[in-house]
Amino acid sequence: MLYVDIPTFPEIRALHATRADACVSIYLGTTPQTQDTKASRIALGNHAKAALAQLDAAGFDKRRRALLEAELAALGEDDAFWRLQAHSLAVLATPDSVRTFRLATAIGDSVEVSDRFHLKPLLRAIAFPQHAFVLALSENAVRLVEVFADLPAAHVRVPDLPKSAADAVGRASVNNLTQGTRMANAQGQTVLLRQYARQVDACLRPVLAGRETPLILAATDPLGPIFRAVNSYPALTPEGIETSPDRLSDHELAGAARAILDRVYASEVDAAKRLFQTRLGQRRATTDIGEAASAATNGAVELLLVDIDGVIPGTVSEIDGVVSLAAAPSPASYDVIDEIAGRAIVAGARFLGVRRADIPGEAPLAAILRYPI
Repeated sequence: MLYVDIPTFPEIRALHATRADACVSIYLGTTPQTQDTKASRIALGNHAKAALAQLDAAGFDKRRRALLEAELAALGEDDAFWRLQAHSLAVLATPDSVRTFRLATAIGDSVEVSDRFHLKPLLRAIAFPQHAFVLALSENAVRLVEVFADLPAAHVRVPDLPKSAADAVGRASVNNLTQGTRMANAQGQTVLLRQYARQVDACLRPVLAGRETPLILAATDPLGPIFRAVNSYPALTPEGIETSPDRLSDHELAGAARAILDRVYASEVDAAKRLFQTRLGQRRATTDIGEAASAATNGAVELLLVDIDGVIPGTVSEIDGVVSLAAAPSPASYDVIDEIAGRAIVAGARFLGVRRADIPGEAPLAAILRYPI
């Protein structure tokens, strides 16, 4: 079984705000096969040694080093933790704490040491179109399915979710209404289906709270439009699966969802490129790292496209966003693109993690601004 911890944007914002005398960011490949985790545990130990060696070279406090080493060693020895893994693991450690995220996507091994966490690999994990939920909704049944890129779909438990429309409204059926009453017509059926849809929406709220993961609706008329009318989740995609979900397995739903996500993602990237060109003529767009850093520091970024693979070591001033590039990574530097992305997200900017070929001019980033620079 695959176990994942998909970070939410609020979690990303909190991690970006973390500062410590040593922040170690380790990313490594793992496997959901429990019997094969030994190699990943060894890799974690090797990455931990590499991080500690960087701190030793920088003259890090020995007592704080011992605390950090103990935290990482304890994680490596936690048999229960290693029994439940996915395809990648993020380990974000300070001498005082360790955060882990099990990721469904494959991420290259890396080690970063600084006074803040390196988060771009996590941003890749939550970037479109790798993850979505599908709400399979019909009069006869309802289920929430979680979809990952290239991985099996999984049921999501939703407390108190009604079993069907009839169960939601306490009737034997929503189709055979008693004649001679105000409910004995098609309008009455619509009223009952709307009650059903509201209950489903209310049950989904605590499960989806704080997320920005796309939700794809699989439903047919009239229930599909009714649910869209009462839906409270902002990330419901305009396009849905219009085949009756009763006829589709989780695997078939996932296949249809991935096709929709591809189209939504491509449309979003194309729209961002067009907006960039429009804003460029208004002096509200830039691919200059220094300008983007200053804008992110001042909360001026509206939308940021970032190359999810590149790393540019350096520092960004906390005061005015001035970028100072470094010759090589070290505990005294960090990825400036990662830092710019974090500042933009904290200030409420929308974010797209893309390949460099999708960025205007194939730059490391492209920023669309809220006002002219």
